[in-house]
Amino acid sequence: MTITLYDCATAPSPRRARILLAEKGVPHDTVQVDLRSGEQMGEAFRLVNPACTVPALRTEEGVVLTDNAAIAAYVEARFPEPPLLGATPLEKAEVASWFWRVEFEGLLAIADAFRNSSPAMVNRALPGPVDHPQIAALAERGLRRIGQFFDTLDERLADREFIATQRFSIVDITAVVAVDFARVVKVRVTEAHPHLLRWREAMGRRPSMSL
Repeated sequence: MTITLYDCATAPSPRRARILLAEKGVPHDTVQVDLRSGEQMGEAFRLVNPACTVPALRTEEGVVLTDNAAIAAYVEARFPEPPLLGATPLEKAEVASWFWRVEFEGLLAIADAFRNSSPAMVNRALPGPVDHPQIAALAERGLRRIGQFFDTLDERLADREFIATQRFSIVDITAVVAVDFARVVKVRVTEAHPHLLRWREAMGRRPSMSL
């Protein structure tokens, strides 16, 4: 069975999976799910992923993985080269730590700012099949946290090429998506974060980042 990625070309979360598969050189089919029309909430996609989210990855064994952490774990184990979750015990620990930080301090902060302020997200403050009302205070806090997140990355990158270890990893993929996603709430990397800006420009030269 061919690996199949359930994707949405305009959303940040499935972009992480696209970049991962590209960096690994994994052949796969792609099925686009139109989030803007609410296709993820329809009965057909619920049969694929009852959580009503993308990405979802149907493996060669026919199992559907429904979050980026599971997708990364499967792809790394199935296609170990190049290693993107760390090659040594210490690298694996560093990648795991920074992967969590970029998720929590970056992506979740941006999602809070966006989903709790955008008119398009009224009653959709959290993804999934259950509606949740927007909370303005979470949007405000999210914006402050994005600034702190950019400060953290800029400091980390002051004397290094990659975020987690001395090699490119899943952390760099996730951070690129987070930094780019922040534009949806009008936050961009500027000269105020020179190390982060230099890193993002370098990441942009990787072919996978255009996906």
